Amino acid sequence: MNPEELIHKYYEKNPRCEEILLTHSRQVTEMVLEICDHHPELAMDRQFLYEAAMLHDIGIIRCNAPSISCFGEEPYIRHGIVGAEILREEGFPEHARVAERHTGTGLTVSEIERQQLPLPHRDFSPETLEEQAICYADKFYSKSHLDEQKTYERILKNLDWFGHEGVERFCHWHEIFAI
Repeated sequence: MNPEELIHKYYEKNPRCEEILLTHSRQVTEMVLEICDHHPELAMDRQFLYEAAMLHDIGIIRCNAPSISCFGEEPYIRHGIVGAEILREEGFPEHARVAERHTGTGLTVSEIERQQLPLPHRDFSPETLEEQAICYADKFYSKSHLDEQKTYERILKNLDWFGHEGVERFCHWHEIFAI
């Protein structure tokens, strides 16, 4: 599988959005592969990490986020669900799980209900080490500020705004994945 070819298939009519997605995805991929190489004891699947990290945000093309050149119909909070649909249609169900489980630090049913999010009421928490590592690495990069890497402290502050559950998950991941 060539993730960049798959991205281009969906983004060829929106080169600016494709450029933003590829830049962000490469940043996340670089970090997650560094985590993989730094932590051989975790025995993560490096090829899968590469592919899934590159594709985790493929669904933004169908979402409404004009600040990053996305002019779709779906609310941005659904980009993981939309990406999962695309990836399942393409025959990549494991990659789809990463897409649907990377928002925030994953979303539980109680978080979805409490925040009244337009998502199915089911658990979207990352389960495998690969899902968790990609979710962790993704928090360090933003599609709206491509030129910066967030600090650990800034990530914690941002996550705390949505509730302490996400902070706890991220702190746990930091103990496992820090490089």
